[in-house]
This record gives sequence, structure tokens and C-alpha cells, in this order.
Amino acid sequence: MLPTIGLLLASVLRLFRTRRSLLLENLALRQQLAVLKRKHPRPRLVATDRLFWVLARRFWSGWKQALILVSPETVVRWHRSGFALYWRAISRARQVIGRKWIPKEVRDLIFRMVAENPTRGAPRIHGELLMLGFDVSERTVSRWIRRAPRDPEPAKRWLTFLRNHREAIAAMDFFTVPTITFSVLYCFFIISHDRRRILHFNVSRHPTSAWIVHQLREAFPYQPAQKFLIFDRDAKYGFEVPIAVRSMGMSSVRTSHASPWQNGVAERWIESCRRDLLDHVIAVNECHLKRLLSEYFRYYHEDRTHLGLSKQTPLVRRRVSQNSHFSVISRLRLGGLHHRYDRVA
Repeated sequence: MLPTIGLLLASVLRLFRTRRSLLLENLALRQQLAVLKRKHPRPRLVATDRLFWVLARRFWSGWKQALILVSPETVVRWHRSGFALYWRAISRARQVIGRKWIPKEVRDLIFRMVAENPTRGAPRIHGELLMLGFDVSERTVSRWIRRAPRDPEPAKRWLTFLRNHREAIAAMDFFTVPTITFSVLYCFFIISHDRRRILHFNVSRHPTSAWIVHQLREAFPYQPAQKFLIFDRDAKYGFEVPIAVRSMGMSSVRTSHASPWQNGVAERWIESCRRDLLDHVIAVNECHLKRLLSEYFRYYHEDRTHLGLSKQTPLVRRRVSQNSHFSVISRLRLGGLHHRYDRVA
């Protein structure tokens, strides 16, 4: 720091000297610098020296003619390095960049207005915020409306509606099972939504619409308790099956194309059947598969608990009261794939 102050004082004093004296002194200094450069080709410069030449480059047009220790390109590189350091320091400074930050209280208020006023859009909610003294733009309000959590009440209302009407709903579907000879068997079933009971099932190698109509008549020989029958748009149903469903006093509900989730109860049962039985056996023929499915339906209806039925069975298995002295026995189901447990006094 002291050499820099001395340099500044010397510069001020030289303002009062004659031009001839300054030229001679300049010549003498250049001769000494030339000798110094011959002895030390790469002199070491400190940060203040670099700063001096960066400022000289900015405010003096003839700085290149007076520069001897380093090349002009080096000074330019120093200047660019200083430029990068300057803007890096500005970027790291804590300041608001971009959109104005929205407080959490305002966001929660927007979410509350969306939940309490589902028919209102961004302009009306923005107007309410302006009335309350919140200075936010309408575009910001629109953006936060899209992020608002969805109200679960409509889903709950639909779930309640379906639970109140599930005894009037049945579904039917097909699934395939490969045999030991690499042929394919088609398993047809009808399931009731209320207690997840299998109302009817059968197996065929070549199901047709007439065969499906016959299965419907066996499943509903009298006036059916169900009023709606859900099934997909498989070509096997043809035109005869919807007509037969209507003639039985039921309304046919066809799912959309490639939308198995719309027949979720049937699809979920197919997954359970595969996981509990079909993934562990190889069907020999049609009769063998019917026998296996009959045993599985007995286990499914009487022994297997269901999460969707409050951990009960479709045929309401009796729960035993708690007793301190008891023993438990297991009964084989499906040849040992599953077991049923009962308490013995």
C-alpha cells in the first residue's frame, strides 16, 4: 500500500516540472528498465501493479508505448479476469432476481379460495386478492391455481355413490390360460360388485357370442338382482350379447377401448386368481382347469379374506370370540397352495 501512495505523490509532484525535465527522466527510467529486464526476463508483479495497468489501459490511450515489463495481451487478460470476478461477486449477492416472491400465506389463501369457490377462475380470485390488499398479478394467480391441491370430496362422493349401488352392479370378463399342449383356454366369469362373489364361470376353447348368451342365461335364470352389467368391447360379444343383456332387464355398460381400469373389480379378481392359483399350476385340459377353478372358488368364497370387504370373506365367515385357551389347526386348500385356520376348543 505504501509504494502505491508514494507513486501517486510522485505523479502529483511531476505536474509542476518542465517538459524537458520529464522527457529526460523518462528516458533514464526506460534505460534502467531495459537493464532490469535483461537481468530478470519475468519480473513478478503484485495485485496493485496489475490494477495500475488495468486502470491505465482504461484512462490512457498511449499505455502500450509505455509498457515494458509485460505484453499488452497480458494486461487485457488481467482486465477480463477482473471483469469475471466483478460479475461473479454481483451474482453471488443476495438480491431478488426474477418474479416477485409470493408469501406462503398468499399461496394458502389462493388454494383456499379455489377449494371454496370451484367455479371461479383466475380473474375473479385475482380481484378478491386486490380487494384484500395483496399486490399480485393475474398471471401469478393463474399459475398457482393450477398447482392447487384437488378437492377429494368429489371422489369421496362418487365412492359413496358406488358403494350404495354396488349390489346392483355385476361385471363379466374373459382371461386366457395356456395348457400343457400349448393351446389356449378361455375362462369366462361373472362377478358381483357387492360381495365380490363369482356368480358364474365356465371354460371354453372357442367362445362365441351364442355361447356367452347361454352362460348369461345360466347365471341369471330368473329376474336378476343386478341392474347393470359391465363388460368390455371384445369382438367375441358381437351384437347378440348386448341384446340378450337388455332382454334380461339389465343395462349393458361397455367400457372404453383399451381401458381395463373401467372394469376394475373384474380385472382385480383376475390378478388374484393368477397370483393365488394359475401361476402355480399347469392346466392339462378343459376338465382339469374347471376342477381347479371350482376348488379355488370354494376357497375364495369361504376362506380367503378380502381387504375390500373389511377383511371378511364373500360368504361372511364367522369370527370366533377371543379365548385364552385354544389351539389352531390348519386345513389344506388347493392341494396345499393355501390353508384355512380354525380354532379348536
